[in-house]
Amino acid sequence: MSTAQTKTSVTNGIKGTTDSAEQLIAELDATNTLPLWMQMTKLNPPSPNPTCIPYVWSYDYIKPYLLRAGDLISEKQAERRVLMLINPAREAPYTTDTVYAGLQLVMPNETAPAHRHVAFAMRFIIEGQGGFTAVHGRRIAMQRGDVILTPTWNYHDHGKDGSGPMIWLDGLDLPLFRHFPVHFVQHYTQTRYPAEDVDTSASPIVFPWAKMQAQLDAAEGSWVSRPYKKADGRDVSLTLGGSAERLNKGTSSPSVRETASSVYHVISGRGYSEIEGKKYEWKQGDTFCVPSWHKYQHFTDGSETVYLYRFDDKPMLKSLGFYRVEGEDIESLVSE
Repeated sequence: MSTAQTKTSVTNGIKGTTDSAEQLIAELDATNTLPLWMQMTKLNPPSPNPTCIPYVWSYDYIKPYLLRAGDLISEKQAERRVLMLINPAREAPYTTDTVYAGLQLVMPNETAPAHRHVAFAMRFIIEGQGGFTAVHGRRIAMQRGDVILTPTWNYHDHGKDGSGPMIWLDGLDLPLFRHFPVHFVQHYTQTRYPAEDVDTSASPIVFPWAKMQAQLDAAEGSWVSRPYKKADGRDVSLTLGGSAERLNKGTSSPSVRETASSVYHVISGRGYSEIEGKKYEWKQGDTFCVPSWHKYQHFTDGSETVYLYRFDDKPMLKSLGFYRVEGEDIESLVSE
């Protein structure tokens, strides 16, 4: 035992008692304190250290289970019939450490009952016809590829007319509320909140895929990314943001390492992503995640143009001053 770890001290008035660092740490439990020096590296790591890992959720593999849930679980039983995309390294609701994703299903002549909550949601429509979401009095027809927002504390319900299922990808900021315990839900008194049909091309909470694809195709370059923004140029929310990307066949996106974590959905095409040197293959309908500070790059398989949808936590990180990209001038991060 080193001199630094032992000494003669006065304990309870008795001279000559031998003390030690181990004894000190053992006794600290009674004081509800812990020594920072024992966890300094854990709490002050040399680089970002997310818990979540990269992962690809295969749509072809998951969809049959979702459809079985449509047969076995009623909309009244479920309230929201969703299969959460849970990161293998964590439990629900973590898809990444800050972002949640889930595949939601509404069957013909069903209504997912109206409620509202603190969490912000953005929904990417994957497939189906005749589906709609009603957001605080605005009933919006769902079309494949559209992104539809559900702002915080807006009553919303979902429904389906006609035949066949309606499936979409939910993106929410639910993991944040594990740290900020302020999230709650309020149910409306009726199944549906009173709503009127709106023109999706003019609604501020709808981003039609036809318009976004036209922007991507009109832009120059083999790789293009365009953000989803409000009419005044602001991000769609304070916590989550979104974008869409085009990769021409046989090309790739830039290699990036950033503090933002993201969830990608493959709108069309097929290819793979290299994430921290490992290859993750994907195709149309699949969803995959890129945790914070994982270097990533997307590649097409060379057969066709690829379109990707992404949502992430970048608006929150930027507003808090936490967003960083590898390669930038780190002195620019110094706060005045």
